[in-house]
Amino acid sequence: MIIPVKRDRRAVLGLCLLLAVMTLGVFGQTVNYDFVNFDDGTNVYENPRVIGGLRVSAVIRAFTEFHAANWIPLTSVSYMLDAQLYGLWPGGYHLTNVVLHTATAVLLLLVLARMTGALWPSAFVAMVFAIHPLRVESVAWVSERKDVLSGLFFVLTIGAYALYTERASLGRFLMVVLAFGLGLMAKPMLVTLPFVLLLLDWWPLGRWDPLALVYRTRQTDQVPRGHPSHDRVVYEKAPLFVLAAASCVVTLMAQRPAMAPAAEIPFSSRLANAAVAYVDYVGQTFYPAGLAVLYPHPGSNLPVAKVAWAVLLLCGITTATIVYSPKRPYLLVGWLWYLGMLVPVIGLVQVGNQATADRYTYLPQIGLTILITWAAADVVSTRRYRRLACAAAATLVAIALLGCTWRQTTYWRDSKTLWNRTLACTSPNAVAHNNLGIVLNDAGEFEQAVKHYREALVINPKFVPAYNNWGNLLFGRGQAVKAVEQYKKALAIDPYNAGTQNNWGTALARLGQAEQAFEHFREALVIDPKFADAHNNYGSVLAMRGQAEQAIEHFREALALEPSNAAFHINCGKALLELGQAEPAVEHFREASATNPSDALAHYHLGVGLVQVGQLEQAIDHFKKALDVVGPRQQNLAQEVERRLELYQTGQP
Repeated sequence: MIIPVKRDRRAVLGLCLLLAVMTLGVFGQTVNYDFVNFDDGTNVYENPRVIGGLRVSAVIRAFTEFHAANWIPLTSVSYMLDAQLYGLWPGGYHLTNVVLHTATAVLLLLVLARMTGALWPSAFVAMVFAIHPLRVESVAWVSERKDVLSGLFFVLTIGAYALYTERASLGRFLMVVLAFGLGLMAKPMLVTLPFVLLLLDWWPLGRWDPLALVYRTRQTDQVPRGHPSHDRVVYEKAPLFVLAAASCVVTLMAQRPAMAPAAEIPFSSRLANAAVAYVDYVGQTFYPAGLAVLYPHPGSNLPVAKVAWAVLLLCGITTATIVYSPKRPYLLVGWLWYLGMLVPVIGLVQVGNQATADRYTYLPQIGLTILITWAAADVVSTRRYRRLACAAAATLVAIALLGCTWRQTTYWRDSKTLWNRTLACTSPNAVAHNNLGIVLNDAGEFEQAVKHYREALVINPKFVPAYNNWGNLLFGRGQAVKAVEQYKKALAIDPYNAGTQNNWGTALARLGQAEQAFEHFREALVIDPKFADAHNNYGSVLAMRGQAEQAIEHFREALALEPSNAAFHINCGKALLELGQAEPAVEHFREASATNPSDALAHYHLGVGLVQVGQLEQAIDHFKKALDVVGPRQQNLAQEVERRLELYQTGQP
């Protein structure tokens, strides 16, 4: 290993500071950004595991249960820690992403410089990694915490491995295993890391020469003194391969519900898209224009000529890197790093409906940048004027990347901006239309929202979320009958959609058809026994039928899944009051009012419960709090609270 000499320490410190300033400068704007309505709700602000903060029970569930077709417990715990520190302030979550990404970029510079002894090429690679526009999705999107967190452990693993190769010891190797294991628990895409370490063993660490296994020449088959044997280089990584295999199994189990059926996207189409995706990512590295959060999968509609061109280009680059690898091993190392790290997300096993995703380049692009940077360094190393020209070019690249990345980051300020930008860059895109419809509905622009739901269904007539959201819009506007029509259409396409069953049941309950609603809630729970909202709704119908004991069982099931849900606590408390169990009811009402202090209903029911247990003064306090926070649409509640206050303050029973 070549280590930077001492006189480079000031330069190293200066470059680290410059890199940190550039990264924080371009991404710091996200502290003023909102969450977006694309997975952020599922992962953070609607996730009961997260919003309650760092709790032992939530941490245990993060490690023992799947969530949203993923097993990423370390990422989930990081969200809990943010919730503990920032509540639901989006800026805090964005800040954590930015800090993690900045730390990873600086650490990448240090690790590469230590392994290669080449400070300036290492700095350029770290700079491209830090501020390339393809990084925006990973850093500006709160739900991609798994990228920036796993990226940090990826570089820590490589750094720990570099130290291990300097002086092998059990302690140092255990640090490698620990860092790798933590990285897998942040994002399982790191399963290819053991192969990256094998590449680094060849270059720049020089611990083995894989060409010896191919050519078997006397020169290459000989192991230099002080270096491990070829077999040991592979076998010593056995614990890492075991961890990677275990992570693959767990990930396949977690993501099975989100995997596209083979009939929906045939393997031949996936293979064709994979070839095109590899080339597209290379193109975006050089020309990062038209970036979007979602690129719809083309299915079987890729032109044959485009696929053939991609395959030829990939074969040509691979052949060239192999031919030149004996003298310039970094070419093949960088190229295989890029190809190999993309394998888990290239779409051979299709999860979701995207063709490519900017976030998938987060770590693979490092290999591609190494290839380009060291090749350029070789070309300019013999002439001073070439080095000056290269330095000038690197400066221009940095300025261009800063400008492009700053602009790309602005598109993530809120959901409306994000989806409008996505529609400007991709078409047709049913998901973008649907999600923009949700934003417009929340803003009260109902006609525009319906327009986008319609457009989503024109693009994909079987797009169940658009029917559901259209139904929710109608239900929210008091048109429960029309809402049911949309839910029927959704269930005709996907009869095993628990969310649609629950929505339909809610609409029927609003129409006074409790028995029919009861059946839909029960069906939702058959499909998804851990559907908290369905448990709550099922319990509510049981309570209406006078079956308070059975209702409480379902309210407790809902609370076990979402312990911080104020509405569930209120319903459970009401059912307990029906059974004359005032003291446990009061505890639920207290929890509801503590969880959501601005919930007038929680304070009202707590007041009612406190009256039952003889704590009249406290009850009056909570009735007053209910009046302070009562909403404009809660006039009936306000009148009831005022009536009770008048009774109890005048000493009447």
